[in-house]
Amino acid sequence: MLLDIRHVTRYHYEKKVRESVMELRMQPQKSIRQRLISFDLELEPRAQLFSYIDPFGNAVHHFDVPQPHDELTIVARACVETQDPPELPEHLDLGEWDRLKSSFTQAECFEFLHPHGFTQVTPALREFMASKALEASQIRDPLSRLRYLNQTIYACFAYEPGVTRADSKIDEALKRGGGVCQDFAHIMIAIARDWGLPARYVSGYLFTDRKKGDRSDPDATHAWVEVFLPSHRWVGFDPTNNMLTCERHVGVAIGRDYGDVPPSRGVYKGDSDSHLAVDVSVTKAKSAVAEPEFFHLPRPTFRGGRRRGVDAFREEQQQQQQQ
Repeated sequence: MLLDIRHVTRYHYEKKVRESVMELRMQPQKSIRQRLISFDLELEPRAQLFSYIDPFGNAVHHFDVPQPHDELTIVARACVETQDPPELPEHLDLGEWDRLKSSFTQAECFEFLHPHGFTQVTPALREFMASKALEASQIRDPLSRLRYLNQTIYACFAYEPGVTRADSKIDEALKRGGGVCQDFAHIMIAIARDWGLPARYVSGYLFTDRKKGDRSDPDATHAWVEVFLPSHRWVGFDPTNNMLTCERHVGVAIGRDYGDVPPSRGVYKGDSDSHLAVDVSVTKAKSAVAEPEFFHLPRPTFRGGRRRGVDAFREEQQQQQQQ
């Protein structure tokens, strides 16, 4: 599937700020099943872009706007060609557990085996697991149990944008019985890791298809989970939509939780509130264009939630939830 993606992020400052420093994780990944055909960033005010690869292999772009401004706009455009992953069996043999316990797997997936940040196992989560037959003692083969977990989260939680925030812990969604993709991904990761399965958070986009029952907001970023199974490597699960990942999913960044991969994060210098507006569009593309070099960006240019500034740099992490 050939997809065009347009992701606009606008910060508006009530008073002019003197300087902004931002980092972005908006460039889609390159992988066997995902070909990045083109990627472009526009910033307003204009600024020089720099880039690096973070410890999880994500492309990160960063820039500094050193002059006074009251708006900051980032427009990311990408064209991506995707393919469906190979079809999976209904279950795996029980020898998969031995392969998961191997020293190679434990070393390769160390970062994704332990609770971190938003993926802590809380008493509320323990209670939920016990009520839904999700405790470690009830596990059989890992793949069939992951399918059951994916389906259980989908069935037990309503998709309700606005009832949680980007910085909400999983107990908030557990208490309310609802949330968005970010919450569901964190719950699934925490349970999978408690079972001894390496699990990681994936931020990206979904080409939404209401005919297939998708609940996700088509005008927002998306998030899902990948679990490492030695027989099949990283396998994607989308608990928001009760599905395995497919050609309609476009991965952008991976991490231990949302805190590792916000699309934009930064600081500004000045005493002002800020307001954030985000618009995402994922559409089918008509034709492909030549693939550029990995970090070749022809033109840097940006604009645009709410936060309080001080007369010094302070963190301004994007508060757009991944939905």
